[in-house]
Amino acid sequence: MARADFYLIQKPRFREQPLLLVCELARKAYEANLWALILARDAAQAEEIDELLWAFDEDAYIPHQIAGTDEEDALTPVLIAGPETDIALRPLVINLRDAPVDGSFERVLEVVPADDSARGPLRERWKQYQARGLALNKYDM
Repeated sequence: MARADFYLIQKPRFREQPLLLVCELARKAYEANLWALILARDAAQAEEIDELLWAFDEDAYIPHQIAGTDEEDALTPVLIAGPETDIALRPLVINLRDAPVDGSFERVLEVVPADDSARGPLRERWKQYQARGLALNKYDM
C-alpha cells in the first residue's frame, strides 16, 4: 500500500531554511538505497535545492542532479525536477508543489511549513490522499 508522510517543520534550523529538511529527507532516502524524485515548485527552487545538496553534509555526498540536464538522470539516485520537466515518478517522491502527486509511487513525502497559513492547503491534501486509500503518517521535524 502506498504511503503519504507529512513532515511538519518545528526545529529552528528548518524554520529558517525549510529546504534543509528536504536535503535531510533526500539523504535518508539515499542512505536507505531508495531512489528519490524531488518535485520542486519552480526552476529557482530546483536550483536552490541542487546548491544546498552540494553543501549539506561534509561527510556524505548525495548523488543528485536537476532532471533533464543530461542522459545521466537514470543513473542518479536523487533527481530534482521543476514543473516544466516531464519526468516519470520514482518509488519515493518528495513533493514541494501545490498539488498532490498523481501517479504511481510507493511513498510521497510532503513538507509542511511552520507557517499556519500554508497548513490549510496541506490539510486538504491529507484528505485527498486519504480518499485515495494511502496510509498516512505525520512527523514533527
